[in-house]
Parts: sequence; structure tokens; C-alpha cells
Amino acid sequence: MIIRTARIGDAPVVAEIWNHNICHTANTFTTIEKTVDGLAEDIVTRQAEGRAFLVAEMAGQVVGFTTYFQFRSGPGYAHTAEHTVMLDETTKGQGIGRILVGAIEDHARQARIHTLIAGVSGENRDAIAFYKAIGYAQVAVMPELGRKFDRWMDLILLQKRL
Repeated sequence: MIIRTARIGDAPVVAEIWNHNICHTANTFTTIEKTVDGLAEDIVTRQAEGRAFLVAEMAGQVVGFTTYFQFRSGPGYAHTAEHTVMLDETTKGQGIGRILVGAIEDHARQARIHTLIAGVSGENRDAIAFYKAIGYAQVAVMPELGRKFDRWMDLILLQKRL
């Protein structure tokens, strides 16, 4: 497996992975599917801003991705970022998520990011346990912040100082 910088040509597979999560899981609160063109633009924009958009590739196939972005707007948050990491369903539990998060943390450190945030659905117990296992501290529970699948869901914020 290799971790590499995403290319525009990766956008279709990234969209497939992300849209599976949007349509079939409570891992993200959004219900609006990602478009290939929109993701291609995100890849270019994040890299132009000095932020990473990375993919995990196994046997020539993209099986996961990660990226980060400023946590909130404004100069006071310039050194705080939130990240996203998603995997193809068939590759979960193989350590790929841990490697991707490690890679995004390394990039964020080099970009002088002080704190990295993970926003996780309260229903995604596996992700909460994953982040705690790799050194993230749960710092907030925001009750009933998101709504999806006709139910209210909590948002859990986890934080790691880099």
C-alpha cells in the first residue's frame, strides 16, 4: 500500500467512497452526494492552499482518502484544522485508516497546524474508539446537532494537539 497526493483522476473513486458513506451510513450528516467535478476542484484547491488531499492505494486501486481544512473561518483559527478520512468498505479493519490519519497529521504538522479536530457522528462508535486509540481526546458532545435518516444525531468532537 502507498499513500500519495491525490490527483484529479482520483476524483471518481473518491466520490464513490464518499457517496457510499453519504447514502448508506450515519458517518456523515450530509445527504448531498459529492460530484466528481466538485471533488476534482477540492483536490486542486486544497493543494493550492498548502493543505493535503491524500489517497491510499493498494494494487493500483484507491481504497481510501484523507484531507484537512481550516476548522472555522478567520485568522484566529489558522492553526486549527478539521480532517476527513474515509475508506472503501472492503478495506476497513486493515490499518489503512491509521496510516492515512498518521500521514495527514504529518502534513498538518509541517503546515504549522497546532490542533487537528475529528468530528464524528455519535452513532459511529467504531470511529470514536479508533480516534481515542490513536491519541485523540473527546472534547465535546453536541447533542442532536445533525439530522439524517429521520433521526437526530449527536456530533462528537475529538482533538489532538500536534
